[in-house]
Amino acid sequence: MRLPFLKRAATFEHGIHPDYHKETGSLPIRRLPFAPRLIVPLSQHIGKPAVCCVSVGQEVLRGQVIATADGFVSLPVHAPATGVVEAIGVMPSASGKMMESITIRVYQADSQAVQVSAPQDIDALDKQALLAAIQATGLSGLGGATFPAHVKLAVPPETPIDTLVVNGAECEPFLTCDHRVMVERTQDLIRGIRIAMKVSGAPRTVIGVEDNKPDAIAAIQAALPADGTITVKALETKYPQGAEDTIIYALLGREIPAGQRPAAIGVLVNNVMTLAYLGKLLPAGEGIVERVLTVAGPAVEKPGNYIVPIGTPLRFLLEQVGARSSAKEIILGGPMMGMTISSLDVPITKGTSGVLAFGKAQLPQETQRVYSCVKCGECLKVCPKFLNPSQMGLLAAKREYEAMAERYNLDRCFECGCCSYVCPSHIPLVQQFRIAKAINREKATS
Repeated sequence: MRLPFLKRAATFEHGIHPDYHKETGSLPIRRLPFAPRLIVPLSQHIGKPAVCCVSVGQEVLRGQVIATADGFVSLPVHAPATGVVEAIGVMPSASGKMMESITIRVYQADSQAVQVSAPQDIDALDKQALLAAIQATGLSGLGGATFPAHVKLAVPPETPIDTLVVNGAECEPFLTCDHRVMVERTQDLIRGIRIAMKVSGAPRTVIGVEDNKPDAIAAIQAALPADGTITVKALETKYPQGAEDTIIYALLGREIPAGQRPAAIGVLVNNVMTLAYLGKLLPAGEGIVERVLTVAGPAVEKPGNYIVPIGTPLRFLLEQVGARSSAKEIILGGPMMGMTISSLDVPITKGTSGVLAFGKAQLPQETQRVYSCVKCGECLKVCPKFLNPSQMGLLAAKREYEAMAERYNLDRCFECGCCSYVCPSHIPLVQQFRIAKAINREKATS
């Protein structure tokens, strides 16, 4: 049955409708046990890495600060479990780089209750005190961008914000952790929105949720305050509905000028998971030590949404959910914009929204041939930024990367993957654009 508030779903132009595989959206959130060892990177966010403040052999409590923030655009790191610091040094990360990390040998008999906290009256805090308190939680964007939450909310006085947009689209196939948080942690979400409005000065909030999540919309609708400052609006189920540009256009009809941020048009965008954790952690005076993420894919026996301690090795996580021996490819995040990993020894971090496991049968054939562009125009029809992926792909093949940026607005591409998805010639357009951007950045700094 279609709910009455889903009659008119807001949307944007272009985009695609992939197979969504959202079956785990009906399953309640479950908690995973501690791994014997947790590997906690000191850099899990955009900005400067945290500075280690513990030593090898030191006992730490769950929730204790084990690395302090190094400046404003930095975040502290908290112990995800009670145990002993076993090692401090470089360890593999999902990006492929070796990263300074703290390894904790976990006391397996210990409970998952947070041992270190400092409850606070957030209503009594002014803006600066709130920003400091938010930074102390170690919270970064949990939708995958990993931008420090306090930095994003620290809006300059000369940049007034009139609307807080809360992103509950979750348009990536397979991912449903935002969905379950909206259903099960609605009060945390509303509390987090109130905090964000107070800090940013936004007088109103619009929550956008795709219309394939009617239970989430209903749960939020039932929890909305009577003053009308927070509303929820249904979005058409379409990819990439959750991108900043597209969700702002769908909800507000505004476009972000090229090279500008949403604040330039009076808008601040935050992910529902981030705000729900803000509403949970800040009043309790706790640091982020775990997160909800989706584990799914054809090669997973027990797919679902799990509360996973930060630092949990991927190998342990997959063992717990019964990853089949047929699993040949593991993706962190969603299949459209996620990252394929080459090692199961990398840890779950704050920005890990999903772990997807695929068998060989579900993967493109390694021998799949790439053909020349046939100029069919399908990529132009789906690009949400109205770019010309076909022409940029032709330039990329000739290594004319500067021309891609100067003449075809390469920098406006946010690598959603729509063009690659529809290309009948199987041209890896997104990969080409990533390489072009990287080379242009290297030239600009050399």
